[in-house]
Amino acid sequence: MVINLNKLDVKFYNLIRGFKILDKEIILDNIKDTYLNVSDVNKKAIEKFLATFGYWGSLDYENNDFTELEKRCNVLKMHADDFLWLYKCLGDYRSKQVLFGILNYWYNNDFNELGKSREENYDQYFDLDLIKPNYNATYVDIGAYTGDTIINYINTFIKYKKIYAYEVTDESIKIMQENLKEYPNIIFKKKAVMDTNLEVFINDNVSSTSANTVGVTGDKKVLSVTLDKDIKEAVDIIKMDIEGSEYEALKGAINHVKNDTPILSIAVYHNHNDLYKLPKFINSINENYKFYLRYFGNRYYPTEVVLIAIPK
Repeated sequence: MVINLNKLDVKFYNLIRGFKILDKEIILDNIKDTYLNVSDVNKKAIEKFLATFGYWGSLDYENNDFTELEKRCNVLKMHADDFLWLYKCLGDYRSKQVLFGILNYWYNNDFNELGKSREENYDQYFDLDLIKPNYNATYVDIGAYTGDTIINYINTFIKYKKIYAYEVTDESIKIMQENLKEYPNIIFKKKAVMDTNLEVFINDNVSSTSANTVGVTGDKKVLSVTLDKDIKEAVDIIKMDIEGSEYEALKGAINHVKNDTPILSIAVYHNHNDLYKLPKFINSINENYKFYLRYFGNRYYPTEVVLIAIPK
């Protein structure tokens, strides 16, 4: 059987082949070598960013701390086949370029390929080439922050039936209610969306409340709920950006994903595993999805990566 490949396919398959045949020690050495060739100014900026948000692991080349690079190495070596599966599942070459750009960055610290991937046309989460207007939609925003994404949703699609807005702090809820006071049929919920119904703790991020996380210890309590129990009606589109808790939130929304097949627009950049882990999990629940990736971050570190799952 003849398989026709284009330039991007060849680059991606060669990259994956390297991860599969090279020893992990060699992969890590190559990652370190290319990172050390990055300018000192860019290395300092990257390391400061990683220290500020703390999702991916520490990195400090002056003190020989390469924890984040080691995590990259592990996921590239152990999950090469998962990334290959995802590449084959992606619905367009814009998505395939995003995936190649991220993996190539993780391995080669290549800013240029990552920069090619950046989406410039649409607001984050709402690519009009993929998501069509539905004036009768029930939209769920998990990690609604101050309502900015909800405003983008309304500005993009104009009309809706109902919006559920989830946040975990009184501060964010108060600002969001003020920002959205002119819009009808928005239900504000001060709850963490996870895979259990119990009390959890908020871990404040000193840089921004948008980066707050939840866990089993902390100073401030909030109720966590599953989406399946908290919203009984069918939903049409779910957006999630909850600082690495997206997998747990999806586990608590299995019935909605299985029965409603809503459009899913989910952040997959808060660790090194969600990029393949979340689409594989969604596919295990409901095989009636086509997957896309969009990249809204800068060209120096792959953040603001969105998985968009569209019903076939």
